[in-house]
Amino acid sequence: MLIVSKPMAFIGLILVFVAGFCPILQVKIIFEWVNWGLYKTDVRLFLITYSLIAITALCYFIRQLKAFRLLTRVFFIWVLLMAAAVYFKSTHYFGMKIADNLLGKAIHFQWGWIILAIGAILLVFSVKKERLDA
Repeated sequence: MLIVSKPMAFIGLILVFVAGFCPILQVKIIFEWVNWGLYKTDVRLFLITYSLIAITALCYFIRQLKAFRLLTRVFFIWVLLMAAAVYFKSTHYFGMKIADNLLGKAIHFQWGWIILAIGAILLVFSVKKERLDA
């Protein structure tokens, strides 16, 4: 039987929703640092992330616990893949070592990733399997 820690799941859903609007990257553009959220970083990442969040929240609210458990794990893996993809895209964008080093120095990860990761971890640990003893 699956048991959900409702406060932990609800806080995790709020954190992952808010994290998409937090600064994800800091980019230096002509002597000025600009913060980019998930939408400005890549629209496809934004749409896929919020689709996963919406489906996960729907499964939570209609009490489909098996689907919720699966989607929390999928979302956690998605966050890891998304962070790796953004890192490799920013450090290997041009395919030329000199240009990639300059671009890598101009792009920095921001605190939005931490909030996204904490929310995803809360979601994963909000569901546990418990045995029924008769």
